[in-house]
Amino acid sequence: MSSEVHFERESNVVTNGQLNIPLSSYETAMEKISSLITRQRRGEKPPIANKLEMMSLYLKILGLEENINRLNIIHVAGTKGKGSTCIFCEAILMECGFRTGVFTSPHLIDVRERFRIDGIDISEDKFLQYFWDCWNRLEENTTEQLSMPPLFLFLTILAFKIFVSEQVDAAIIEVGLGGKEDSTNVIKEPTVCGITSLGMDHTEILGDTLGQIASHKAGIFKPKVPAFTVPQPPEAMDVILERAKELMVPLEVTEPFDCKQMKGLKLGLSGDHQFYNAALAVSLSRCWLQRTGNWEKKYQNMNLLEAFQLQHFSGRAQIVYESYPNSECSEIMSKNCGGELIFYLDGAHSPESMEACAKWFSNAVRRYEVPSHSSFEVENAEESSENVHILHESKTLGQFEKSFRQILLFNCLDVRNPQILLPRLVNTCASSGIHFSRALFVPNMSKYSKVTSGASVISSDLHGIDLSWQFNLQRIWEKIMLGKETAMSVEKDFRINSEEILPPHEFLYDDASSGGHSYNYLARSAVIPSLPLTIKWLRDCVKEHPSTRLRVLVTGSLHLVGDVLKLLKR
Repeated sequence: MSSEVHFERESNVVTNGQLNIPLSSYETAMEKISSLITRQRRGEKPPIANKLEMMSLYLKILGLEENINRLNIIHVAGTKGKGSTCIFCEAILMECGFRTGVFTSPHLIDVRERFRIDGIDISEDKFLQYFWDCWNRLEENTTEQLSMPPLFLFLTILAFKIFVSEQVDAAIIEVGLGGKEDSTNVIKEPTVCGITSLGMDHTEILGDTLGQIASHKAGIFKPKVPAFTVPQPPEAMDVILERAKELMVPLEVTEPFDCKQMKGLKLGLSGDHQFYNAALAVSLSRCWLQRTGNWEKKYQNMNLLEAFQLQHFSGRAQIVYESYPNSECSEIMSKNCGGELIFYLDGAHSPESMEACAKWFSNAVRRYEVPSHSSFEVENAEESSENVHILHESKTLGQFEKSFRQILLFNCLDVRNPQILLPRLVNTCASSGIHFSRALFVPNMSKYSKVTSGASVISSDLHGIDLSWQFNLQRIWEKIMLGKETAMSVEKDFRINSEEILPPHEFLYDDASSGGHSYNYLARSAVIPSLPLTIKWLRDCVKEHPSTRLRVLVTGSLHLVGDVLKLLKR
């Protein structure tokens, strides 16, 4: 969506055959959704003690409670790969000819990404139709005891409303956080449940041991409903097995695919960890087909591998390529003498996912070399400008005589532990011979107090911005690079209005051993107060140094990845 486009449509929609609901602008809907964000600190336990009881009341108001049980739900919990597993399930069932609905979180650019119908984000018009129907009916029924639902509860309710109204054959629902107390766990009769790989994440809410975390995830199990998981650490697997035994759940452990089974074909989602997610999705989908009476007539003839190749999931092992031909180059030779900027985007934010991200990035930069424009796969031609190509897998191609520099663009929430995340990233990359020449630390552009769309205005105001967390990340990075603590006067010297708010372009290209720093940058890293400024600065650097290709890994936060994608699409 263009930054100049704002949606100001007014139309009438007939809902339930009788109710006329005016559709106000999309941005107005975003403001309403934003009003549901609770003012708790990120990582704190939500203040709602009886969340599932409230969910049931909201669903009754909308007349959805009984309808949910007819959605033929695949319910997926886990730490890593929940969303990817849901997307693979979607691919299989669509290949079988079924109408699918998928609910995932979070969104990267636009809230409609959370609601997919037949592999495509729900249209704006349909979103507004279902949004206002839910909003108005819930608002009319609020009381002192029952206020409007908080954000994620509302979005979960909206997902059920959309999938029931769109009459999907299969609803694939990703758990938001944990499982047992998650708002999606209002599902009483799923067709099948799945648990992806478990790891240490959201420990402030789910507990600080794998056993405690597994207990929350296995909370989605329902009596005698089949469930599948992947190989887990013993501490987690013991808890999952015990919960399955208590509820008489038929539980199977799915082994990952291997290259031999893939017969040389690649998954649409990159990274070796996706072999676990794809294999789990096959087990879940096969069980779904069996339990819905479609196994014999559907599964035997489907092209499973082809379905997997076609899938993509933004912000997970995604590559965005930009080229800037030099004005002095001929059109034919412009690719070899122009500047190139490649973004590798992955929203990894736990130790395990950071390691998987590092392995993917290392493999991608070793194998991926770019020839002419004609060889690129474009994710969506309508969304790509003339010099931006969005890809989802690496290609083994010829070498060009260019120098390469790996740059890290990083931020993470302050409830994460960068002293674990950053060393895991650096060491895993280094074990593959991949090293970062520079690191850039930036604040996210999106705010947790507001839900925005792809058309929302991007603020350029730097007044009052707090960069203390970014300077902390920089301090940790410098210690990793140097092997010891360094005296840093950068933070106290930094002035938001300084002319040196951005490092000189030479910062990316000079030898780090030359030392020296000024204000916000050191020899190996820099803090930049604005993500839009950072992207523009990187582009300018590439234009000025056409002989160097910059490979920028964007990771640490799905919100950061979404912000970068939003900027690259403009």
